[in-house]
Amino acid sequence: MPFNNDIRICVPVKEQTLTALIAAAQKAMSCADIVELRLDALERGEIQKGAAQLSEIIHSFERPLILTYRPAEQGGYSELSRKDRLAFWKNYFPSEAAFFDVEADLIDELVNLDPDIQPDWSRVICSLHDFQGVPENLDEQYEQMAFTPAGILKLAVQARDITDCIPVFQLMERARREGRQIIAIAMDAAGLITRILGPSRGSFLTYASNEPHGGTAPGQLLATNLRSLYRIDHIDTETMITGLVGLPVSHSVSPHIQNAAFKAGDLNAVYLPFQVEDLHGFVQRMVNPRSRELDWNLRGLSITAPHKKAVLKLLDWVDDQAVKIGAVNTVVVEGEQLLGYNTDAHGLIEPLKRRFGSLSGSRVAVLGAGGAACAALYALQREGADITIYARDLEKTQLLSQRFNLPYESLASANFGGKEIVINATPLGSFGTHFTETPASAEQLRGVRLVYDLVYNPIKTLLLKEARTAGCDTLGGLEMLVAQAQLQFKLWMNTDTSYDLMYTAGSNALNESLV
Repeated sequence: MPFNNDIRICVPVKEQTLTALIAAAQKAMSCADIVELRLDALERGEIQKGAAQLSEIIHSFERPLILTYRPAEQGGYSELSRKDRLAFWKNYFPSEAAFFDVEADLIDELVNLDPDIQPDWSRVICSLHDFQGVPENLDEQYEQMAFTPAGILKLAVQARDITDCIPVFQLMERARREGRQIIAIAMDAAGLITRILGPSRGSFLTYASNEPHGGTAPGQLLATNLRSLYRIDHIDTETMITGLVGLPVSHSVSPHIQNAAFKAGDLNAVYLPFQVEDLHGFVQRMVNPRSRELDWNLRGLSITAPHKKAVLKLLDWVDDQAVKIGAVNTVVVEGEQLLGYNTDAHGLIEPLKRRFGSLSGSRVAVLGAGGAACAALYALQREGADITIYARDLEKTQLLSQRFNLPYESLASANFGGKEIVINATPLGSFGTHFTETPASAEQLRGVRLVYDLVYNPIKTLLLKEARTAGCDTLGGLEMLVAQAQLQFKLWMNTDTSYDLMYTAGSNALNESLV
């Protein structure tokens, strides 16, 4: 039977005044199962005011509350002495709040309080935060906390790479076996999967933000995304896990595309962001069925920069097309085998043929000399196109030219007037540091029939704007992303899904990011 803990999303709120804090908490009720009041963010004068009004405040909320008063050295918002913290809990323990989040270093002293000030220890969260990484003695720290009377143990550690999630999941499993309530989190982007999968694996709750960039710890997702995008309420231990492996991955709309397809197909599956620096460690410890240290139903992966080439040597079998391109962007877990494919070539060529027609004999300029360019050259050669490679790194371009037996030129001084199609396979124009760049100007593009930018985020790149100024037809990268994702879905799930559904999901996500 699948294990599915009751899913609880806790939304922390922090404000400087009590009035603002209450308003923020009321707003959080729309998406939270539990609301955490970060009282350490209040101005000093507001703390006493809160103690006097607390009973009335608690009764005004429809959801359970967690009271937290955390010192700065453990992730709080105030420089609090031990004396400050002890005095605070003496005042607040008699309240009717659902839970009290107390740091582990205070528990021993609080246990010795007068009986009339003692809390209901089943409602105390004994918490420990490590913002430096995952301590080697994590299990020992858990055991020490387990000796306290606290009903819930909380350990939050900083994830430097995705493999730092392994001890966190293992701690959840241990607590479940021992009948302990635990909140275990790997913080930051590399630890996102512990926030999404944690409740289905025994974590008492997961924390999420009510507003973009409004989190109280690194890596908190939007509560609405946990519910609508990742469908956290439907995840259990039998859920098929898929996801995007890259560095970085936070900008990708692939989770929106694939999760929309899973939902439409009523599939018990989820697509997650896997921020991976150490690819070999990730594959060995979390992916390969023969060596992985996690018990999870991993079905497949999308592979993006910078790992498309490096993953080749970590697989048991690679499709001939991926071998010829020299890159894998799709991994399927089949039994104990890892199978590699490349869906980029298909994804690139299908939208282009729909828009342009036959590519046989067409004069095409491919800009770039990386993995995306390799997929483009392979696909275009199969269609019989007349191709020229353009790039800034001429040494790298020369190697690519020799590999595919194609002519090349410098991108810096290029003029594309004699070309029918220009394909941008560089990152120029993409979200982030390259946002304000373009590989070609309107002047260079005059006379070109179609400009195809493989960059999809943003939808309207600077190159596409230059192309329209030059009077060219344009094609954006979202079409390619969706076409290759549709084929990935079929490889993982052995069934088809709707291109239009995926495209709408991706387009909506990109448009929302601009709001």
